[in-house]
Amino acid sequence: MKIKDRLALYFTLVSTITLSAVLFAIYFIFIKFLESDFYDRLNDRAFIIAKLYLEADEISSDSLQKVRNEYLETLHGEIVRVYDSKNKARFIKDNQQFWTRETINQVRKAKKIRFKEGLRQTVGIFYKDNQGDFVILASAIDQSTYSRIGKLKTIMLATFFIITLGLLLSSRWIANRILRPLDIFINDVKGIKSSNLHFRVREGKNKDEINLLAQNFNQLMAHLEQAFVLQKTFVANASHELRTPITSLLMSAELALSQNRSTADYQKALQSVIEDAEKMDAIINSLFNLAQADLEFGSSTTEHLRIDELLWELQSQWNHKNSTGKLFIEIADLSENPNDLILSINKNLLEIALNNIIINAFKFSGQQDVHCLLKANEQYIQIEIKDVGIGIDESDRQHLFKPFYTSSKQNAHKGNGMGLYMAQKIITLAKGHLDFISSNGLGTTFIVKFNKF
Repeated sequence: MKIKDRLALYFTLVSTITLSAVLFAIYFIFIKFLESDFYDRLNDRAFIIAKLYLEADEISSDSLQKVRNEYLETLHGEIVRVYDSKNKARFIKDNQQFWTRETINQVRKAKKIRFKEGLRQTVGIFYKDNQGDFVILASAIDQSTYSRIGKLKTIMLATFFIITLGLLLSSRWIANRILRPLDIFINDVKGIKSSNLHFRVREGKNKDEINLLAQNFNQLMAHLEQAFVLQKTFVANASHELRTPITSLLMSAELALSQNRSTADYQKALQSVIEDAEKMDAIINSLFNLAQADLEFGSSTTEHLRIDELLWELQSQWNHKNSTGKLFIEIADLSENPNDLILSINKNLLEIALNNIIINAFKFSGQQDVHCLLKANEQYIQIEIKDVGIGIDESDRQHLFKPFYTSSKQNAHKGNGMGLYMAQKIITLAKGHLDFISSNGLGTTFIVKFNKF
């Protein structure tokens, strides 16, 4: 059974049970009210009989009976008896005793009683008069009440079935409306294939459990897409980039073995093999670092990092390692609030990204000094890494962040074209932005910016 059907059924079941309890309570209270009202009428009838027969001494019994029949409504199955101190029926011409001595004595003792025998209701009162002590018992069947109760029962049953049907239909409609985002979610999920892992389900505007489910599912899809892209990228890059050095390596080896050569020729061939092997090693290491970066971002291992402390660490590492050019850290427009320097990010990956930029700055400036400027406030954190190198040609600008791209200037420097690509990828995944300003022959400034909002 579908969730919407179960919701509709449970809602209707709970509602009908509540409705049944309410209708039963109304029915029970109504019966008791009518029953009590009829007892009051019998009680009034008993007192009227006492006034007529016991206090109107000068009126004959026939005249009293005529007045009673003319002015008092006759109740269904009405029986009235007036008993004297000897428990004998008086005044009313009816030879039947009707009630037992035990009942009459019970009235004398309790002064006033009421009881029910089947459908018949009875009221008894004790009445003192100058003629003696009397017990008056009045009894009748409230036929009109039972007729009204029957109609009430019919109305309640009809109301119950109509409301139950209305509840069932309305609950089904409500369940459909509430779970419509779930139907949309299911239909969206059905359309996801291995070829369109970039697709995301609609999250909706309501901040409910279905919206939370859609958000978590989209996060899962993002991780899956990242894993698939990582696999495809790794395979494509490896097959593309390793093909050239492997081919070159094989050709050098085959050429060296094709005929007897001198020692110098063999050394030259082996040197070529070593260079190709080193290039392959650099490419494999770059691919591994790129894959590791994707995996670490996929696991969301972030921490609260003070960006100035990281820059001081980088300065210490580079200045200890470099014997020529030095890394200088400068701070400008620094906020007085230390929390403005804190960034929630993966420290290892950010360090890799910044190191790749710094490596290029030293490499293309001939190991001259590199200056790093930090700006931080409540709106953003910005890092500027500036060198005084050869700059970037206009033709290289749009390709600079592509994997394995090397410019004509870069050919003079050893590299595999993965450093800036990895830096740009890491910073972008961390919700940052990487850009650069360059003047040909005057140096380059790379700008890393993280907005707080």
